[in-house]
Amino acid sequence: MKKYTYEDFLQIIETLRSENGCPWDREQTHMSLRPCMMEEVAEVMAGIRIYDRTGDYENLREELGDLLLQVVMHAQIAKEEGIFTMEDVVQEVAEKMVRRHPHVFGDVEVNGSGQVLENWEEIKKKEKAVKEQIVTPLQEIPEELPALARATKVLKKADKHYEPGKDYAACVDALEAACKALKECEPSDYNEAVSEQVGEALMALCGVSRNCKLSPEQLLSDQIVKVIEQYEAII
Repeated sequence: MKKYTYEDFLQIIETLRSENGCPWDREQTHMSLRPCMMEEVAEVMAGIRIYDRTGDYENLREELGDLLLQVVMHAQIAKEEGIFTMEDVVQEVAEKMVRRHPHVFGDVEVNGSGQVLENWEEIKKKEKAVKEQIVTPLQEIPEELPALARATKVLKKADKHYEPGKDYAACVDALEAACKALKECEPSDYNEAVSEQVGEALMALCGVSRNCKLSPEQLLSDQIVKVIEQYEAII
């Protein structure tokens, strides 16, 4: 079996995008590949779950390859556009890792992972200060994030850049108020009023999760698995 290198893989993708390559690959753009990227990220997450539960690593290995394919495809398209190359991508992320780990590649001393995260955020803040600020801190959060993950990031950044967010008790109170309002909704109010209160309840739940340093996205995913198992047990 032929053993391919990283350089071989880059050449394969370049060939697929070439004039004599694959018609489908040649037609792709950054925008057209967005659904593929989202799907492959989800597949990697599934591979991690399978590995954690079963110890079977083959699915994770395959899905990481598929995700790498997406990264290289975008880099190849960018190369054709004359804006950057895969080498530029590797160079930038390598520089970032060295810059943000002065306790490893420099002479900074840290006491535990908590201080590492604090230093990371401080270095990140300095990096952004160098760049022209064309968006607000909240606008920096990608709209493409799943809603629960995005809500949590919005609350976290708002707490940091604007004003302190609600504490655990206040978030629970907001959740109770939304649930109480839901109970009082009349059938004629179901579309508008229920939508508003469900939205407020979800934000309150994200606030509870944020205070507890939990991921609402992961919590809901875990709960979905439990619900599926409960239904399948009935069959």
